[in-house]
Amino acid sequence: MTSARFDYAPLLPAGLPAAAARWTGLAKYSFVGGNNDAEQVPVADLKAAADAVLTREGHTLATYGLASGPQGYLPLRNFVADKLKRDAGMTCTADDILMVSGSLQALDLVNQALLARGDTVIIERDCYQGSINRLTRMGVNIVGIPLDGDGMRIDALAAALTDLKAKGIRPKYIYTIPTVQNPTATIMPESNRRELLKLSAQYGVPVFEDDCYADLIWDHKRPPAIHALDTTGCVIHIGSFSKSVAPALRVGYIVAPWEIMSRMLALKTDAGSGALEQMVLAEYSVPHFAAHVPKATRGLRAKLETLMDALNEQFGTAAEFEEPKGGIFLWVKLPANVDAMQLYQAALKAGVSINPGPEWSVDKAYAHSHIRICFASPTHAEIREGIAVLADVCRKEFGVPERIANVTRNG
Repeated sequence: MTSARFDYAPLLPAGLPAAAARWTGLAKYSFVGGNNDAEQVPVADLKAAADAVLTREGHTLATYGLASGPQGYLPLRNFVADKLKRDAGMTCTADDILMVSGSLQALDLVNQALLARGDTVIIERDCYQGSINRLTRMGVNIVGIPLDGDGMRIDALAAALTDLKAKGIRPKYIYTIPTVQNPTATIMPESNRRELLKLSAQYGVPVFEDDCYADLIWDHKRPPAIHALDTTGCVIHIGSFSKSVAPALRVGYIVAPWEIMSRMLALKTDAGSGALEQMVLAEYSVPHFAAHVPKATRGLRAKLETLMDALNEQFGTAAEFEEPKGGIFLWVKLPANVDAMQLYQAALKAGVSINPGPEWSVDKAYAHSHIRICFASPTHAEIREGIAVLADVCRKEFGVPERIANVTRNG
């Protein structure tokens, strides 16, 4: 006799997100997610770092927090403080830093500390899917600010703040990815960052700065972080080692004044992020990080060139994009008759996974024919082959591209 399966459905509370689909593996040609180039993961140096730090400090794993306290492994926090001073012009100490389980946990902690259902936040119109989804699930009102070649448009931000104030609404924060924006890869110039801070002060709205892609700039020249230009403590800054070293390590950080840091720390109920990962990263990063990043970006830049060449060859002028200044994504606009959500499904059946633009924008109509392509993970050959398959799917589903290099495709 077979027993009936227990039914959990009646026990589930209202408001849960949709059930996750069972993972069935990556597509043959995978252009999704924030994955790294497997060849650029510094495996040998990480292995040596793990051996060295475990030999020296392995017994501290017996203590929650490794005797460094709830904010994370002290040597790693010290490294982050030094790195942010050198690279982003920020002045902070280990006491200003909280190590977290990737930037996603950073998003959650900031949101939990500041937001309640019905609150309003300002974010970039085209933005990180993870931030949009979290705000939507929380029932927060999202005001999307359009972007241009310099990132979030400051004139549009000023207009939005003025409009909200007239309605008696004070946004809880202005969320921006100013350095290698996701998905557009724009970099906000220093002058705009200063103007954003002026607006923050004028309207009493803090700035939530997501700097997770800032290491991956081709020329390694970046404006100072917004946090570095702030003199009032109005900026919460987050970063990650996911894009610079390896996403599976799940190590990120928050830099914030103690007034709000202490609130987030009280909400971080996991007894600390993974200790071994922090120990290994600290041991690895002090001698190797500065030399690793330029090597990694050279590899990414070469893959971007392959991707842009493949798009130009397969799509011609049907694929519009601005050349990124860094990062691992290319934001591509296809002809208006292309439904990116429909293309995503058809391409997946053909073995190609892409990120449809509407999932990365608060303006679904604007992003209707946009797609985001991650070029870090696939090989050069996979990039060329995958884009050829994508073009074929796009032609069969939507009739584009009809012409490539002035030659009409048949069949």
